[in-house]
Amino acid sequence: MSESAFQASRLTALTGLILPLSDRFLLLPNVAVAELIDYQDCTADPDLPEWYLGSIEWRELRLPLVSFEAACGGRPRVGGRARIVVLNALGGRNDVRFIALLTQGIPRSFKVDSQLSYVDVPLAELELAAVQIGESVARIPDLVGLEQYVVDAGLA
Repeated sequence: MSESAFQASRLTALTGLILPLSDRFLLLPNVAVAELIDYQDCTADPDLPEWYLGSIEWRELRLPLVSFEAACGGRPRVGGRARIVVLNALGGRNDVRFIALLTQGIPRSFKVDSQLSYVDVPLAELELAAVQIGESVARIPDLVGLEQYVVDAGLA
């Protein structure tokens, strides 16, 4: 493969991760995910937002565990295949470096290319877009907005 063809293929085919949630799929760039870990049970103060499930331990840090579904107006649910995805904070804040996100299974890799088609569906406040991936629709989350939720709730 020539250098120009290699560079062109790198620009048109990025790898993302599809995260299964209880009521939707999220499509994230690989750079957003620091690690996938086993579910850790935790409890939150009932006075805090419903999307905040409590804090967990990860690499000697305490991270807020968030339910994306609940942050979008749904109900938090911990299923039998629940896992936690540790997200790299992408908003450039010094007080938020990582956020833990509840997922309902193991994320799978997906090659994102220029043929990605957007889908016109209603979006929640923390969703930027929806795209067709095979037979499923995946949402593009507003990760910086999610960080702002954590900061606004005083959880950072």
